[in-house]
Amino acid sequence: MTKDAFSELTARGAVLLDGATGSNLREAGMPPGVSPELWVLEHPEILLKLQGDYVEAGSRILCAPTFSANRMSLRHFGLEEKVGELNGKLVKLSIEAAGGKAFVAGDLATMGRPLEPVGDLSYGDAYDVYREQIEALAAAGADLLAVETLMGIDEAAAALDAAAGFALPVLCSFSVEADGGILFGGTIREAALTAWEMGADAVGVNCSVGPDQLEAVIRVLRETVPGPVIAKPNAGLPVMDELGQAHYSMGPADFVRHMENLAAAGAGLLGGCCGTTPEYIRKLAAALGC
Repeated sequence: MTKDAFSELTARGAVLLDGATGSNLREAGMPPGVSPELWVLEHPEILLKLQGDYVEAGSRILCAPTFSANRMSLRHFGLEEKVGELNGKLVKLSIEAAGGKAFVAGDLATMGRPLEPVGDLSYGDAYDVYREQIEALAAAGADLLAVETLMGIDEAAAALDAAAGFALPVLCSFSVEADGGILFGGTIREAALTAWEMGADAVGVNCSVGPDQLEAVIRVLRETVPGPVIAKPNAGLPVMDELGQAHYSMGPADFVRHMENLAAAGAGLLGGCCGTTPEYIRKLAAALGC
């Protein structure tokens, strides 16, 4: 997918993203403490069903389950030398699930650690980790890139630097507090400006909070960047059960009602993060006429 084609897609109206992957995999039986990437490849039918349901519900962009398929995260499972192999297989699985009816985004995650001088991760190391994964995602046929749940402006810059030179559109979304603060410091306005100036094709927010807390944040984004704004929040706040499992407080009807407000505030790429399911996307598609 070219950047021009992405611009044409978003110019035609609201575009639906998918909903959660990780929380649905856990519901389907993925145990804690395993590599999600390896588990998906061992149970491909579960991802094919989930993503196929998202496409049927109205998703035009699916995120491949490559969120933590980078060298730094895979090292915890002794899989750091399999970055290319795992990303390649996971993207191809999502392309199969899309069936030509949706685009597939190679998904990249926050590093989860602040960069120097606040933390101990260098900009160069972050760049290298992102670059290696992006090369694998592009080679596997991803239509675009989604850098999600970013906690710092510096890591967004490293990811966008790493994506430079590839012709793929890049979606860049941050995890924020309800007041627009970025978790590792700074504001969503500062983060959005940095990401846009470095070449992001869409900027926004995902995860962290529910859509009921993001209307002011989306308005700030709409005023800050001239391009598409992303809104991909959780299904409300998590409630932990006695087994330590998270359950989310907002059902599909309430989620969609608040997402309509975010669309009115300026969000043009809309989906769900933790706790959402294909039913949330189906109801959102009906509400927005997508």
